[in-house]
Amino acid sequence: MSETTNVQFSEREALLFHSEGRPGKIEIVASKPMATQRDLALAYSPGVAVPVQAIADDPATAYDYTAKGNLVAVISNGTAILGMGNLGALASKPVMEGKAVLFKRFADVDSIDLEVKTEDVDAFINCVALLEPSFGGINLEDIKAPECFIIEQTLRERMNIPVFHDDQHGTAIITAAGLINACLLTGRKLDEVKVVVNGAGAAAIACTELIKAMGVRSDNVLICDRKGVIYQGREGINQWQSAHAVVTERRSLTEALVGADVFLGLSAAGALKPEMVKDMAKAPIIFAMANPDPEIRPEDAKAARPDAIVATGRSDYPNQVNNVLGFPFIFRGALDVRASAINEEMKIAAAQAIAELARERVPEEVAMAYGVRHVFGPDYIIPAPFDPRLMEVVPAAVAKAAMDSGVATKPILDMEGYRQQLRGRLNPTNSLLTLAYEGARAHPKRVLFAEGEEEVVLRAAIQFKEGGYGVPVLVGRDDVPERLRALGVSNPEEYELHNSRHSPLVPQMVDFLYARLQRRGYLRRDCERMINQNRNIFGAVMLQLGQADAMITGTTRTWAQTMREVKRVIDPEVNRTPFGIHILVGQSHTVFIADTTVNERPSPEELADIAEQTAQVARRMGHEPRVAFLSYSTFGNPEGLWLENIRAAVGVLDERKVGFEYEGEMAPDVALNPRQLANYPFARLSGPANVLVMPGLQSANISAKLLRELGGDSMIGPMLIGMEKPVQIAPMTSTASELVTLAVLAAGGIAR
Repeated sequence: MSETTNVQFSEREALLFHSEGRPGKIEIVASKPMATQRDLALAYSPGVAVPVQAIADDPATAYDYTAKGNLVAVISNGTAILGMGNLGALASKPVMEGKAVLFKRFADVDSIDLEVKTEDVDAFINCVALLEPSFGGINLEDIKAPECFIIEQTLRERMNIPVFHDDQHGTAIITAAGLINACLLTGRKLDEVKVVVNGAGAAAIACTELIKAMGVRSDNVLICDRKGVIYQGREGINQWQSAHAVVTERRSLTEALVGADVFLGLSAAGALKPEMVKDMAKAPIIFAMANPDPEIRPEDAKAARPDAIVATGRSDYPNQVNNVLGFPFIFRGALDVRASAINEEMKIAAAQAIAELARERVPEEVAMAYGVRHVFGPDYIIPAPFDPRLMEVVPAAVAKAAMDSGVATKPILDMEGYRQQLRGRLNPTNSLLTLAYEGARAHPKRVLFAEGEEEVVLRAAIQFKEGGYGVPVLVGRDDVPERLRALGVSNPEEYELHNSRHSPLVPQMVDFLYARLQRRGYLRRDCERMINQNRNIFGAVMLQLGQADAMITGTTRTWAQTMREVKRVIDPEVNRTPFGIHILVGQSHTVFIADTTVNERPSPEELADIAEQTAQVARRMGHEPRVAFLSYSTFGNPEGLWLENIRAAVGVLDERKVGFEYEGEMAPDVALNPRQLANYPFARLSGPANVLVMPGLQSANISAKLLRELGGDSMIGPMLIGMEKPVQIAPMTSTASELVTLAVLAAGGIAR
């Protein structure tokens, strides 16, 4: 019932994540150029007076001339932070910043966090209500019950923009989606199921109200709190709880569950006992959503009742009830039709859309990440949280429901066009990277960190291990355990460490390396020296001997030097040209740049190989490749001495009859700008290129490093492609997170 996963990390790592570089998790970036005096004059005085007057004349034009229409405020007073309790408004800021990041990441909704320092309900309401001109929607968060009910209801009545308390309705929507599918699988109808809700807080009340709105009968729902069943006539309950009180003789959770079809748990760990599960109806449906530990663990529920369908709030079990499936996409749809509210019809539409998505065939990238062919069934009633189809399906359903229910002030006339727009709004790379991490957790691998004495490498190894992505294999001196302890690791002995001074593998490693290099001018003592003194050689031989599944290195030597050392041990894959790719990742686009690291002046055949292999990487990362062979010249203008290799490479691909778009030679602006490309109607690219094949190493390496330092997008890489073993050479300036990303991509086979 949260947006979190159950990844483990140290307190130090969490603090470093939030403090390194620019403190916090968000920043404001101008969406218009601000380089010249004219830009500034248009952005502020005197140019700003024109839209000011337009908005004064017609307030609706604020959506046209300002960011209001794509801006949501995430607001809290910190009275119920993540189950940690009332820690105050300021302490809630990291959570609210995180929520803002999720809005942008999952639905391209701009968001800003506001922490209101008051527990006075009226003061809070007045503060938020007065902010209406600034925002297109309000997401309330981490506000304790029962105050949250009063706050949300009053703000919905006073404001003409969507107001949504995610702790209530986000959980309710995802729960309702899972319930729809669980009932379908077990042959139940919503108007017949008997439901027990354990917990009487904000989320529990919201779940109860939504499932009733969807057809569950009021007299078939029992709500329990710490004191037992909420029944008519019971004292000490608030008005929101009493609205769901029923006439019943049952008084305890144990009694309530006898013969019940559904358990909705929004309470505390261990509240549901196996013997209670045994008393439930055939094929019981159990949503154990206490966070971080559920009311009952799925394995215990299944032991008691093998026919049970179980969902939790955890990512390490099937059927995760995760709010990130809902709130970003609900606001996306609401904002796009300029809805004045988020009503019951929109919530139900979101729940039904999510439920229907789980019943569709799972796309290949999701199936690959989880290591199974997910098929709708007891262990898959809720879509994976990072399913890229959510962006298209849920906002469209919400927008349609807003139009049908009369709260949309700007109806969408072309729904299919809107769905296509949604598909293009997010970058599939972001989803795939997240899925790659999930896949690593599902199928952990042994990854060798060759420079195990460097702090950044140790921090990466800690992240890799505590994140559950695999087993880090460290190469380093005997003091590595003490270094780990200094970084907050309580049991450094759990980390596998290899030192050439002690390793029993050394004789075998020397034999291997000598057999490989003896006809290349190396004596046995040369091989012994390399094994004993060079961590890249030592690690690469370990990889060759099957002691690990992948290897990461590069933080202590230049890329070229490290590559030379690795190539002494590991060959290119047969019939493949090794090369490097830098991947530029933006909010809505990804560009693959090759070859940025290996081949100084590639031949036509090598350029064609690089294009083919980079296209394969692009497809593995969710993109349909459009390859441009770059040059200073576009189709012979201007003429030059260095164009023949590029033209010949295009001819090689013509002969190979490859299954992707490609074109060249062309300048970067023509490859990337549709208006420039339109000047060449004969060009074979259907849109801007996303794979850029450079003519030589100088231009490629310079371009990649300039973009890394000056560009606004994230950069992955360089990724080394085409070696017979998964080995990645990171830049010397890599952060721990960047090393972990390379490790996950290498171990998962995406970088190969």
